[in-house]
Amino acid sequence: MSPLYYNKKNIMAVNINTVYTTVLYILNKEQRGYVTPSEFNSISAQVQNEIFQAYFPDGNQVNRYNQNNQQNDTEFFNMFKDTAYKLYPFEQDIAFTYVAGNTAWQNNTANVIYKLGQIISTYNTTNVNNPVRDSITQLTSKKDFELITRSNLTSPTNQYPICYTTNNAGSLIVRVSPNPDVLSINCLTIPTAPIWGFTTGNLGQYIYNAGTSTDFELDISEQTNIITQVLKYCGIIINDPTIIQTAEQEAMSVSQNEKS
Repeated sequence: MSPLYYNKKNIMAVNINTVYTTVLYILNKEQRGYVTPSEFNSISAQVQNEIFQAYFPDGNQVNRYNQNNQQNDTEFFNMFKDTAYKLYPFEQDIAFTYVAGNTAWQNNTANVIYKLGQIISTYNTTNVNNPVRDSITQLTSKKDFELITRSNLTSPTNQYPICYTTNNAGSLIVRVSPNPDVLSINCLTIPTAPIWGFTTGNLGQYIYNAGTSTDFELDISEQTNIITQVLKYCGIIINDPTIIQTAEQEAMSVSQNEKS
């Protein structure tokens, strides 16, 4: 399915309670110790971020197989497509808001942007036969932006606009020339941190609360990888090097199998 038409809610995500109960089961079975919900939530956010970040070098590595005609191109066994599929939940078309005080466009959504993709500037022209123009906008450096916009020969047009990015109080902003009426950017966003929500029972025990929990946003195929990586960090917390070594070996085995 093309990412343009992908619905983020359609993906089968990894259930946070499944991961936590599995981790606790393994630790308790081996009598290794206990990890609190607070510790688990911190570990889970770190693990999800590490797996998400790994998609990009992994994708580049697999793409080299494509360039050398070594990639398996069957329907369900193309590693490059598999990696791209895992990123679909984080791909969104975000309509930026124009801030006149900054003479720039700003992301006012709750989404934290990780990478910018295609940038589309929309101009409401006066041509009756073609009242709206959607133009692919070239992203440049600020230096090149200044040089290009100051030159009569290279000055951007509604058909060939350019832009550069900067930040204002930690928020990403985009300056476009010529300034459009609407700016939409295809972006990759940062995953929402997973949370194992709970209530406290009469005996002080932690009881899972689905209403205050947030599942991992990673694809269900990552469940084993998530559990393994979480166990690795649990080994650090409870100071058990054997758990760390076993989890690292298992994670390495999974990674090698995916890339071989």
